[in-house]
Amino acid sequence: MRLAAVISKEFRQILRDRRTLGLVIFLPIFLLVMFGYAVSLDVRNAPLGVVDIDRTSASRRLIAAVSHNERFFDVVAYPDSSVQLYDMILRGELQGGIVIPRNFHRDALAGRRAPVQILVDGTHGTIASALQGYLTSAITSAAPVGSAETAGAVDVRLRIWFNPELESSKYLIPGLVAFILVITAVISTALSIVREKELGTMEQLAASPLRPVELILGKTVPYLVISGVIAAGIFAAGYFLFDVGVAGSIIGLAGVTLVFLIASLGMGLLISSVAETQQVAFLISIMATFLPAFLLSGFVFPIENMPVPIRVATHLVPARYYISALRTIMLTGGAVNAYWKEVTFLAVFGAGMFTAGIIRLRRRGDLT
Repeated sequence: MRLAAVISKEFRQILRDRRTLGLVIFLPIFLLVMFGYAVSLDVRNAPLGVVDIDRTSASRRLIAAVSHNERFFDVVAYPDSSVQLYDMILRGELQGGIVIPRNFHRDALAGRRAPVQILVDGTHGTIASALQGYLTSAITSAAPVGSAETAGAVDVRLRIWFNPELESSKYLIPGLVAFILVITAVISTALSIVREKELGTMEQLAASPLRPVELILGKTVPYLVISGVIAAGIFAAGYFLFDVGVAGSIIGLAGVTLVFLIASLGMGLLISSVAETQQVAFLISIMATFLPAFLLSGFVFPIENMPVPIRVATHLVPARYYISALRTIMLTGGAVNAYWKEVTFLAVFGAGMFTAGIIRLRRRGDLT
C-alpha cells in the first residue's frame, strides 16, 4: 500500500506539471522526425560527370544504364577529359564521375577486362563510400543488361544483406531509439528526485514509514511506465514513417528495452544523488547521456573507425550495447544467443547504478 501510494503521488505530480509532461511526450517524436529526416547517410541525386573516351555503342549503353539510376545520382556533365572532370569535382560542381577508357568496346569483345574508372569526392567519407558502392553496382549490372558483347567486361560480385537498399534510416532508427530513450529516462528520473529536494518534501518522505526500496521504486516505476510508452511510440513511428520493422522477436525487443530503461533510470538515480538543483541535474544528465549516446555508441559514427583509446571508452556507454542489440533484433532477426552479452552488460550496469545511487542518497541523509 505504501509503494502504491508513492507511485500514485508521482503520477499525479507528473500530470499536474503539464509543461514537463508535454515536453516528455513531444520531444521524443520531435527528435525522431528531425533526426530521421535530417540525418541521412543516403546518396540522393548526386551530380555526376562522365568522360566517354571510347565513344562506342557499348560505352553509350553503359552510360545509359548509369543514368537510369536517377534515385541515387544524375549525370549532369560530359567533360572532354579526366582533367576537366577532376576540376569540376574540385570546384564542388560534381560529387563524382566515370571515365570510360579508349578500347573499352574492343576489350569487351575480345573477352578481356575493360576497366572503368570511378572518381568520387572523398570530402564526406560516408557519402563517398555509399556513392562508390552505388556506382560499382550500377556499372557491374550494366554489362549483362546492355549486351552480350560486354558480359565479361566487369567481374564484380556484390551481395548486401539485411539492408540491400543501403537506406540509412534502417541503420539510424535503432540508434535514435537508444538516443532518445536514454535522454528522456535519465533526465526525468534525475529531475524528479532533485525536485523533491528543492521543495523540501524529500525529507518528509525519508521520515515517513516508507522503506528505502519502496521510495526508490515509487519514484522510478512511473517513469519506467512512461518511458515504455514512449519506446512503443518511437518503434511505431519508425515503422510508419520510415518503414523500419522488427525482423526478430518482439518479446526479445521488449525485454532488451526494459533492461536498458532500468539501467537508464539507475543512472538518473545516481545523478540525483549528486545534484542539489534541477539545473545542475539537467546539465549532468545531458553531459552523461547526450554526448556519449551520440558520439560513442556507434549511433552515427562507426566505432571501428575510432582511435583505440576512444574505442576503449565506448565500452562504458550503455547505449552502445542497446544499439547493438536493437540492430541485431530489428535488422538481422537474430535470436537471444546473438545479443546476450549486451543484455548482460546492461543488467550489470543498471544494478551498479542503482546500488551506487542508493548508497549516496543514504550517505547524504536523503534515505534512512
